[in-house]
Amino acid sequence: MTDVTTDLVPATPATGALSAPDSEAWPELATAPRSPLKGRVARSLMKGAVRRMPVRVTFPDGSHWGRGDATSPELAVARPDVLFGRLGAETKIGLGEAYMVGDWSAGPSTDLADLLTPFAARLTKLVPRPLQTLRGLVDVDLPGASRNTTEGSRANIEAHYDLSNDLFTRFLDPTLSYSSAWFADENETLESAQNRKMDGILDQAAVTVGSRVLEIGSGWGSLAIRAAQRGATVTTITLSQEQAALAQQRFEAAGVADRIEIRLQDYREVPESENGSYDAVVSCEMIEAVGEEFWPTYFEMIDRVLAPGGRVSIQAITMAHHRYRATRKSYGWIQKYIFPGGLIPSEKAIDRTLAKHTGLHVTSRRPLGLHYARTLRLWREAFNASWDEISGFGFDETFRRMWEFYLAYCEAGFATGYLDVVQLQMQRR
Repeated sequence: MTDVTTDLVPATPATGALSAPDSEAWPELATAPRSPLKGRVARSLMKGAVRRMPVRVTFPDGSHWGRGDATSPELAVARPDVLFGRLGAETKIGLGEAYMVGDWSAGPSTDLADLLTPFAARLTKLVPRPLQTLRGLVDVDLPGASRNTTEGSRANIEAHYDLSNDLFTRFLDPTLSYSSAWFADENETLESAQNRKMDGILDQAAVTVGSRVLEIGSGWGSLAIRAAQRGATVTTITLSQEQAALAQQRFEAAGVADRIEIRLQDYREVPESENGSYDAVVSCEMIEAVGEEFWPTYFEMIDRVLAPGGRVSIQAITMAHHRYRATRKSYGWIQKYIFPGGLIPSEKAIDRTLAKHTGLHVTSRRPLGLHYARTLRLWREAFNASWDEISGFGFDETFRRMWEFYLAYCEAGFATGYLDVVQLQMQRR
């Protein structure tokens, strides 16, 4: 617990920092934590962490840390005391919050993801090994309110995916795919690469003319449209009312509405009467919203609705098993601000769940991690280029910096291999 809090004082233009965020929209950010002891500890740890890193951490008094030179990525600190206070108060959340309110920024010639990449590459080593044994003292447990129960899942999905269709349409490609693309080469467009990604999923699931397909997590309907265009009939389920409304419009515009049924339905609500009804089950980056305690239920449902000889294809964000084990019960910035209830599995954890609870096993794996890094950079470029329009929908500067940090933070994770994304084909043993 922090000792005191202090109001954020609007910074002068010379510092590059922002004014205090709106206290009604961002109540937890309107005041900055101040704990002198924790702040000094955080300052010492950060100075030690960047000592050998190819970055420059610069301060208003002209001093700097890090092994980088004038050409290296620059982390420009505007309010040192507030930054270290945040880091000391909430180790896993403070850096992102500090960026949101302008306590630090990327330097004038520095791309934010390029700056975060050296940190992501050393993420497991930023804290000295002896202090890692004290992890339990700083980790915050996942809040009970974000559990992915039937009701909790609806709230968690609404918190992100129902923000605004207008927001997402301004930075996604024309397919409205909000998941990693699969690029053939460096010159391919994002739209073409997204179609390749969808074809990869449908090929793994052997979707063809006459296939009966269940999609878990509709998004804005792109994968369902692609499947219907192959001659399949599709049932697609989602918890997002905003996505469902736009997806239905897109089905009609694509001329495939007669082949697709979209339901506002939790995967746990797929009826027993549909057992064995689907030749293919597909799901693209939805498992991250299921939650560890519900993985058995999720995969058991897939197993029971799959017809004999059927195939499954799931595109999943993953991390190494030891990292998943270390982080699966702790609360981070992404979960607080972007994906409440989110949890990234490991491939090993998926394999074990399948073996214990189903007759399914993974028969093919297609990793696409570096493709996600490129996808995220293109999204961020489009988001920033469209900000004038996006801000007109009621989103403020704190939101802009939050999303910029989210997209860059994830890009750095995939670029360094800390995160991966993989298309998993599954069949019965």
